[in-house]
Amino acid sequence: MDLKELITFRTIVREGTFSKAAAVLNYAQSTVTNQVQRLEKELGLQLFTRGWDAELTEAGRRYADEVDKLIAHWQYVIEQAKALRQEEIGELRIGLIEPLAEGVLPAVMRNFGGLKPNISGHFTIGNTDTLAEDVRRQTIHAAVCGEPADTAGLSFSPLYNERVSFIAAADHPLASMAAADSALPLAALNDHPLILGGKTCLYHLKVQRAFSRIEASPFTHTVSRIASIPAMIREIPAIGAVLESTALPVGVVRLPVQLETPEIPVGILQPRSTDYVAAPLRLFLQGLRDEIGKRSPLRPA
Repeated sequence: MDLKELITFRTIVREGTFSKAAAVLNYAQSTVTNQVQRLEKELGLQLFTRGWDAELTEAGRRYADEVDKLIAHWQYVIEQAKALRQEEIGELRIGLIEPLAEGVLPAVMRNFGGLKPNISGHFTIGNTDTLAEDVRRQTIHAAVCGEPADTAGLSFSPLYNERVSFIAAADHPLASMAAADSALPLAALNDHPLILGGKTCLYHLKVQRAFSRIEASPFTHTVSRIASIPAMIREIPAIGAVLESTALPVGVVRLPVQLETPEIPVGILQPRSTDYVAAPLRLFLQGLRDEIGKRSPLRPA
């Protein structure tokens, strides 16, 4: 029994005669007849009564009720086999937020490359909104990012909690105030320019929401690459808003600013419709989990 025989049988049932089925399938009628005879021999059943019309026997009618399920299962098995063949040779398309791309990805790739040397990695660096859309369109297999506001068609598995962090040059006036006080109120930032990531970043929205609850907000600049903010802060008399995992250069310090609910869950985002997760993807994501577990200040969710 093979898939062609099942499709031929289903086509005969739908079209009503062997000749019409042959025309639909672009087969010679003898080919259709031979396929049905092979199928009957393999099943040990007579599916059609002999005659001009494709009249089903009682066994044929019962088999016809199940043939769509059999074809669907057969096609699923073929796709699974194709996926299994590609597990040693193929590509992995992963999206990541910027801090992970710079701080965690190199180590994960080193370990993954030793286990799957023939799988090529293609990485998209972006914010949560853009990565969620890429996952939804399935242009990437998975993303490690925040939890998007719209999770329709997506599955989010938390990994750790990021935190919003405010930074300044070590000689900034607020840095000396922070040294004297245990914490700074958010309103203390109002008289200083603020530099933070793009407007669709989850942490940007969290910071803006926090400022909306007090009387005033600082003059704001945005930059699409969060990792560039510390270097800017070292040269510009401004405050930076970054993620706690963002590396800081010499001469830049963190400010102990009070912020309600500073945590941002970060996790693995995948299409909810995925039935089969290939071994290379599972291996890569596990390596990512392991590497994140070694890092501080990443806090497990």
